[in-house]
Amino acid sequence: MAIIKKFRIKSFKKKNSIIEFENVSLSYGNRLILDNISFKINEGQIFGMLGPNGVGKSTIFNLITGLITPKYGKIKINGQDVTGYPIYLRSKKFKVGYVPQYGGFFNDLTLQDNLKAISEIVIENKNLRQERIDYLLAKFELENVKNIKAKFLSGGQKKKLVISLSLLSNPKVLLLDECFAALDVLTIKMLQEIIVNLQEENQITICICDHQARDLLACVDVAMILSNCKVIAQDTPSNLVKDINAKNAYFGNSFKFN
Repeated sequence: MAIIKKFRIKSFKKKNSIIEFENVSLSYGNRLILDNISFKINEGQIFGMLGPNGVGKSTIFNLITGLITPKYGKIKINGQDVTGYPIYLRSKKFKVGYVPQYGGFFNDLTLQDNLKAISEIVIENKNLRQERIDYLLAKFELENVKNIKAKFLSGGQKKKLVISLSLLSNPKVLLLDECFAALDVLTIKMLQEIIVNLQEENQITICICDHQARDLLACVDVAMILSNCKVIAQDTPSNLVKDINAKNAYFGNSFKFN
């Protein structure tokens, strides 16, 4: 597949960190999930996370949103320690949006009614709700299916709907959990283009975790590899695939990128 990303975040881009983990550790009972990990996601980046099953990628998303709290360490958003902040406050005050791997919409509501239902929660100004909905319907080319129940939409249309729902509140940070899973090649390419356009046109910081390494690396600026509860490598895609630690823990010697 051709490379989707036409540019990478370089030194001329902003280096203000919007998400920061400082020495974060987490355990479930006796099972260690994250062991003293530290990393930053800079404002305006498309940031990727890769690693084997159960390594803690989705756990990191849950820590960012506030669904779970670390045993040790700090989580900062825009330089502010939010470790003890509840989910709703992180979403409302710091404008963190989340796109889950599965679901995220009401099956028996139409696409448009899904948007209306969530808009009533996240958009206080009633006059702006339909305007925002119409903008998203047009942006993702969903007008022709807006009156179809969500359960009857295609996989790509469902993914567009969930992303639209997450964008209703104009988030500054968007978390995409396993966004390429179970999608066909053309839908993956469409989704990659959406992700890059959100960065270019809306200046949204995006964080993606996925098992589809090539698909993820094709649209991110920076990616990190998680293994054995640690961050073992972090770099641009072209450098990351050459990193010896990344090869040993995740890619292997036969992995090719572009």
